[in-house]
Amino acid sequence: MSEPDNKSNINRRQFLKKGGSIAAGAAVLGSFSSGSIYAGEDNTIRLALIGCGGRGNGAVGDALSVVGKGPVKLYAMADLIKTKMDSSQRALLKKFPDQVDVTEDRKFVGFRGYRQAIDILRPGDVAMCTTRAYIRPLHVEYAISKGVNVFMEKPFASDPGGLQRILRADTVAKSKNLKVAAGLQCRHSPARQALIEKIRNGEMGEIPLIRANRMAGSRWLAPLKDQDPNSLMDQLQFGKIHLLWVGSGHMVDNLIHQIDECCWIKDAWPVSAVGMGGREPHSTDLGQNLDLYSMEYTYPDGTKAFCGFRRASKTRSEFATFIHGTKCAAQFSGRTHAATVHMFKDQRIEKSNISWTPTKDAHSPWQYEWNELIESIRKDRPHNEIRRAIYSDLTSLMGRAAAHTGQEITWDQIMASNFQFCDYLDDLHFDSPAPVKADANGQFPFPIPGKWTEV
Repeated sequence: MSEPDNKSNINRRQFLKKGGSIAAGAAVLGSFSSGSIYAGEDNTIRLALIGCGGRGNGAVGDALSVVGKGPVKLYAMADLIKTKMDSSQRALLKKFPDQVDVTEDRKFVGFRGYRQAIDILRPGDVAMCTTRAYIRPLHVEYAISKGVNVFMEKPFASDPGGLQRILRADTVAKSKNLKVAAGLQCRHSPARQALIEKIRNGEMGEIPLIRANRMAGSRWLAPLKDQDPNSLMDQLQFGKIHLLWVGSGHMVDNLIHQIDECCWIKDAWPVSAVGMGGREPHSTDLGQNLDLYSMEYTYPDGTKAFCGFRRASKTRSEFATFIHGTKCAAQFSGRTHAATVHMFKDQRIEKSNISWTPTKDAHSPWQYEWNELIESIRKDRPHNEIRRAIYSDLTSLMGRAAAHTGQEITWDQIMASNFQFCDYLDDLHFDSPAPVKADANGQFPFPIPGKWTEV
């Protein structure tokens, strides 16, 4: 039932391209007023885009496409590179000329630019934290300290220490009734929600097994031509999926969605994970990723979720989550997070064997996600996805650590871990040393089971 990766399908991350210090302490975090009203007398919700890449642009596009819930506009931007920010603004202006209102004095460059962008927002506005994962905890934490609503893209940190930092900020967010949306958009799909309801009603029986796979072509880090492998700023550009400290690695960056789906289906968090992985023979990949990840999660009732990720050329592709209940099987998702949702008559995953398909989603899951966030701000209803999102990311890091170390990783271990790839994020500047170094051949250290640590 899964759809091949070679079909044409433009997701929201691509449409714009196609169209043109450690927290200051609990006293400081708790010293700001609640963001329980929406933004100002003119009824406009203002957005600050922090991180002007494809994902940030895509999220802005969804926010500005919300219909019938009052005016929304992009008001401020922040990035490390001004030319990148300018390019982002031009693309957004072309698509949304009446909703992009970012003057030059509301565009901020540098590692502290996020603070300036957040500082000019009002209660009820939204800080859009859409950089790579390494710096997300600082941005989310600061926005919450200022009483500003948050949208945070996935992954939410590169390591357990960063995720723990966001969890600590969650208490403050709840005390201020802030609205926080997380970029695990599939939970907002009505078609998936309809299948979840059937599962909860027992129509599939018990769920002893879930299979979630994402397999596509290889993406290796090639020798660098005009960049220094040991420069911090260069690593932030070429290392987005290739260096663990920057973006959590390609497995977590991609498979976190389906790992989150597994936990949603089970309505539980796993107690342990074991895994294995490897690199292709004679690999010339200079990055830190493994080419193959195979992870087995065990839930409190002893049932299993098997999650696989593979990057290899000229191989079978798959992008889907399948559920095997004691009464029948089901498909929960498909390529590019499409709501490919079916129940089958028995365990055979075949089109001719479908017994039920829900009403097709009217919008993308990203659009549903933003529709609900904006409506929650307008109506001042509870909307905080921090804990659920961080737990899904911790589950992903359990699997990554299990594959990288060759050890069983338990929920208690990952919850207690404060491991960080970089312990000086609050002090980063353009000339800071890079947290990881390549050897004389440009090769970055990659995980070797039995010798690697990340928990």
